Amino acid sequence: MKITRTFDADTIAILNQSVHQLHVELYPERFQTYDFQKIHEFFKKVMKDDRFIFLLGEDEGQHVGFAWLEIKQYSETVFKKAYKSIYVHQINMAEPYKNKGFGSSLMKKIYSIAREKEITTIELDYWNDNTIAESFYEKEGFVTYRKMAYKEL
Repeated sequence: MKITRTFDADTIAILNQSVHQLHVELYPERFQTYDFQKIHEFFKKVMKDDRFIFLLGEDEGQHVGFAWLEIKQYSETVFKKAYKSIYVHQINMAEPYKNKGFGSSLMKKIYSIAREKEITTIELDYWNDNTIAESFYEKEGFVTYRKMAYKEL
């Protein structure tokens, strides 16, 4: 699989549809219906900010998946030490390419970017009911160190 940085908001918006739709199905009270035009415009704007990196995976000329990353700099506070991380906002593979190692290839590229930038922490989150993501990230060696809870009133 060939992995490159992309500024192609069209392709990322298209590849985002299936992961967004999963979020809508799992949490319809939280997520908007997928709207290509709005999502495309959002990605186009975000791609102008150097903190964000979009990776595009291709195999035999087909777009197979993407990752949306953010370089984060946390300042020191009286409570916490300063550190940098790569935050994975989204990673998704098109349906025909799932469970074929392409997601792991994207993660290897993310690890490589982190090493190049001398960043030792990769952070991400996923929705509790997204068991596919949970299984994938556990396989990649991610561990939970913080949980977020909510209560509807």
